[in-house]
Amino acid sequence: MEDIRTQLVNMARHLGDPARDYAILGEGNVSARQDRQTFWVKASGSSMPTLEIANLVQVSFERIEKLLGQASLSDGEVRSGLEKARIDDTVKVMPSVETFLHAILLRLEGVNFVGHTHPTAILSIMCSQNAQQAFSGSLFPDQIVYCGPAVVYVPYTDPGLPLALRVRDEINAFADRHGEAPKVILMQNHGMITVGKTPADVENITAMCVKAARVILGTYQMGGPSFLSTSNVERIHSRPDEHYRKQIWGLK
Repeated sequence: MEDIRTQLVNMARHLGDPARDYAILGEGNVSARQDRQTFWVKASGSSMPTLEIANLVQVSFERIEKLLGQASLSDGEVRSGLEKARIDDTVKVMPSVETFLHAILLRLEGVNFVGHTHPTAILSIMCSQNAQQAFSGSLFPDQIVYCGPAVVYVPYTDPGLPLALRVRDEINAFADRHGEAPKVILMQNHGMITVGKTPADVENITAMCVKAARVILGTYQMGGPSFLSTSNVERIHSRPDEHYRKQIWGLK
């Protein structure tokens, strides 16, 4: 089996491939859980399509979670906390400012990999006045199979620690409503996050959500989206044959 870091680098390059239009320049970040104590995250400022193992930073869950437990931190305190969270003191690159967010997501049951991207199709909707309404339902079966029965929508929040805390609140509310963790998190005027057990999960869910975004954009040229009913969504989400497909694709 490939080293976790190699899997993470390959996933980052896949998500950062310019042909997919998910991220450019220094946009986006990725992470992977090494074990119960540590995880790997993309270094701040590094590029997804050209990511190398040297651009990954191993950080401590415990140290990051202690920072998450504090009411408020200054920008200087956040930087200092990220520096101290590094496992290897000789590493000079800084963990992404979204490391707090990754720590929360990698603690979710069944989540080993996280991909945060800024696809143009997603941002075209998330930067619009109808962003929340546009993703308030599901349009076709495979959207449900891959992306789940619903997505988490997060109003614009300052990146870093404030965003991580807001996402945590929204994830908890989602779990209360649906009885499971989300696969997709959409952030207003920012981008998207997908989570999964494997890199393939993250890649496939991202691809399907971007397709859904393109479909949504197309529907607004024909009168707007016609969402499936709640009973239709629940049926697709619970069908035995769809569960079988999820197992094949590693989504369950």
